Amino acid sequence: MLKPVLTFSVFALAAGTAAPLLAQAPAAEAAAAPAALSERAQADYLNEKICRTEEVTGSRLAKRKVCKTRSQWADQQMQDRQEIERVQTQRSMNTP
Repeated sequence: MLKPVLTFSVFALAAGTAAPLLAQAPAAEAAAAPAALSERAQADYLNEKICRTEEVTGSRLAKRKVCKTRSQWADQQMQDRQEIERVQTQRSMNTP
């Protein structure tokens, strides 16, 4: 299931219609820290650094390692989703 999303993301990025690649983590994991944690534990959870390997556009073999905090990955995923929705909305409005 992740492969089609990543493929779409790479295509959209190459076409210039979307922000950088979609975050690959489920939204529930990255969105917010569990409510049962203390404030300090929540801050630690959101500031935990997560590294992912992403494919480089235009190459079959090249990959790059991208490291961000959980909150940065969640923010990136939200921005990507909003950009995709914006593009889809504009496309449907321009269709006769």
